[in-house]
Amino acid sequence: MGIALNTLAPAKGASRKNKRVGRGIGGGHGKTATRGSKGQLSRSGTRVRPGFEGGQMPLHRRLPKRGFNNPFRKEYAIINLDRLSAFEPGAEVTPQLLKERGIIRSLKDGLKILGSGELTQSLRVSAHKFSRSAIEKIEKAGGSVALITR
Repeated sequence: MGIALNTLAPAKGASRKNKRVGRGIGGGHGKTATRGSKGQLSRSGTRVRPGFEGGQMPLHRRLPKRGFNNPFRKEYAIINLDRLSAFEPGAEVTPQLLKERGIIRSLKDGLKILGSGELTQSLRVSAHKFSRSAIEKIEKAGGSVALITR
C-alpha cells in the first residue's frame, strides 16, 4: 500500500497544541496568562524597542560621535588603464561609452582614469580627471588625453 494524501500525518511528537492562555484557572494558564506578576512585560501592548536598556543611558548614546560627512565631497567613478585595452586602436573613449559597455556602473561626479596596468594601443581618452602616471602611459602608447570640464 502506497502513500496517499489522506494518510499523511506529521511525525510523532512533531506537532503540539497551542498554549491557550488567559482562559480561566481551570486551563492552568489563567489570571496572569504566563506573564508573571508585575512589570513592563506583564502589561498589554508592551514592546521594548531595539537598544532599550531599561531606562539606563543606552550604549549608542554613551559613545561619542566621530567624524562628519562633507556635503561638498566629489566622488569619482574610477577605472584603471588595463581596462581600456578592450578598445580597438584609435578609438575615442568617453565616460558615456564606458557606461554603455558596462565597464563602469554609474558616473557619480565624474570619471577618473588611474595608471595601473599597461596600455599597448593608442586611444583618445576623455575623462574628468587623470592620474599623472595614466597621462604618461596613454601618451607613451601614442594616444591623447582630453580633460572634461563643466
